[in-house]
Amino acid sequence: MQHTPRTLGIFCVFTLICLLSSTPAPAQDSNAELLAMIESLQQQVDELRQKLEQTQGQTEETDAKVEAVAEVIESGPSQVVEARRTTIGGYGELHYNNLSAEDPARDVEQIDFHRFVLFFGHEFNDKTRFYSEVELEHSFIADSGGNTPGEVELEQAYLEFDLRPDLYAKAGLFLVPVGILNETHEPDTFYGVERNDVENIIIPTTWWEGGALLNGVFGSGWTWDLALTSGLGMATSGSDAFRVRSGRQKVAEALANDGAITGRLRYLGIPGLQAAVTIQYQFDPSQGKNDGLDSGTLIEGHIDYRRGGFGLRALYARWDFTGEAIEEAGAERQYGWYVEPSYRLNDNIGFYTRYETVDAARNQDKFDQWEFGLNWWPYENVVVKLDYRDRNYDLVSQQGRDFTGFDVGFGYSF
Repeated sequence: MQHTPRTLGIFCVFTLICLLSSTPAPAQDSNAELLAMIESLQQQVDELRQKLEQTQGQTEETDAKVEAVAEVIESGPSQVVEARRTTIGGYGELHYNNLSAEDPARDVEQIDFHRFVLFFGHEFNDKTRFYSEVELEHSFIADSGGNTPGEVELEQAYLEFDLRPDLYAKAGLFLVPVGILNETHEPDTFYGVERNDVENIIIPTTWWEGGALLNGVFGSGWTWDLALTSGLGMATSGSDAFRVRSGRQKVAEALANDGAITGRLRYLGIPGLQAAVTIQYQFDPSQGKNDGLDSGTLIEGHIDYRRGGFGLRALYARWDFTGEAIEEAGAERQYGWYVEPSYRLNDNIGFYTRYETVDAARNQDKFDQWEFGLNWWPYENVVVKLDYRDRNYDLVSQQGRDFTGFDVGFGYSF
């Protein structure tokens, strides 16, 4: 039974009347005690009244919330689900480089917020999703005249479809399935302040194209990818002639005379191991700019293995181009490889060393480099990095570029 403040008051007065009528006439001291008792009872009644008023207010607030939820549900359950299915993430990294070259005019001492990236994704239903990635490089863009190093890039914007439990499709602008870093390059996932040079010069990470891709799973730990995409638009003259990285068109009013086809086979069946081979064929990597560059084939293979604290990354990549002009320039074969052992002491500290060699189109892209350093993760997705590099160029004419130096950086992802 629920008691209201009025009911409690009547009950207390009735009790007092019964007490007075059943006892002899009290003395004056007894009257004082009785008055004190009445005041105490009245105080208790007031306290009970306040508690009941508070309870009534909380009940009204709860009823209001229930009504609000009911209105959302009546207007459509998608409003509740939408917030859960839309995701936001991102990453960023700051670099400080201090490099001393054999030719002092080539010394480098600079600081740069290299990348600021935001991810946006949305799951339309259990079988259809959207992913995107927008990046600001080098902090800002003042104008479009090339007077500042920064640029804004749309690196991913694609729809993904589940066709079967073991078959998926992508359509839009997506990362080419090649190498270790091209698809997973958040700064807290790799060692070294700067990305390795093989996956910068030979594999032009970050490398994205527009098109369609099929991905399948089979056997125990095997996956495959087959993509038909836009192609490179490499220059055939000038300072960037036959340079793969400069051939990225970034799907920005890109020439599409000839595309590319990419296939990858990957094995993930052993815990801690990723092993993959990728082959890409460019039907005309110059997009018809010059008959002296006819076709290009990229072959890449790598392993990425982690067991306990020990880690090992190794990668080899090679381009074979055909065409009279590129053969005359001696750039028909461009390759690079690296080996990177590492050891993570605990969840917070890891050490590594890396040896890499690059032989690409430009003379300044022919060198060997040793690197070692450490990563400190104060939090799972936050990293502070320190490394030391020693680079030696292959050609005597380029040895003024030889340098030693160190880099410091930090990065994050969420």
